[in-house]
Amino acid sequence: MAKRKIVFIIVEGPSDDDSLGLFFDEFYDEFNVEVKVMHYDVTTTNGVNQTNILSTIADIIKGFAANNHLNSSHFSEIIHIVDTDGVFIPNDKIEEETVGSTIYHENRIVCKNKDNIIKRNAQKRKNIDKLINCGTIWRNIPYKIYYMSTNLEHVLHNIQNATDDEKEKLAHSFSKRYKNNLNGFISFICESTFSVCNEYNDSWDFIKKDLNSLKRYTNIGLCFKK
Repeated sequence: MAKRKIVFIIVEGPSDDDSLGLFFDEFYDEFNVEVKVMHYDVTTTNGVNQTNILSTIADIIKGFAANNHLNSSHFSEIIHIVDTDGVFIPNDKIEEETVGSTIYHENRIVCKNKDNIIKRNAQKRKNIDKLINCGTIWRNIPYKIYYMSTNLEHVLHNIQNATDDEKEKLAHSFSKRYKNNLNGFISFICESTFSVCNEYNDSWDFIKKDLNSLKRYTNIGLCFKK
């Protein structure tokens, strides 16, 4: 029997997979497509920039393919999900204070080292801009990047600064809430006030405006409009 095609999903951390993996599995199973998820926060990795991010992601996929006796023809598409982390806001909306960790608000970022956040934002913003426009990765595998703003927990739970322990608990509660209810999940992610499900490039133009990348929005509903 021929191997099923694979949708390869790149997420930033385990809570993304724990929250969303089940629903991607169920959705793509209807198309006889297998879902594989990898955790890798590539857009902020040291040394990854506009000149090498495409080859870096290609190497990730090639490595997975080699380890599983696959080639590029086995992949139907690449889905990349990132947190916006407020990277498109003006630098004057980043405030330096004595805090233990970076705190996100819907109108500003509070951090202990403003210069570091400015540099991080610039790196991630430029990498995302490169990825929005690339279209394909490694031998023309279709690729698109989607966002959770400010982050996954903000979108799914309206909690902007969850701890790691909270993220784990929230992920399990969310997947449990919509278990065996794919249509309910799709309705939630596509039809809520935070859903940005217009044309792909327009959805990115929207999140780049003003302070939107700190507010509660996502365009991942576009993944389920097939």
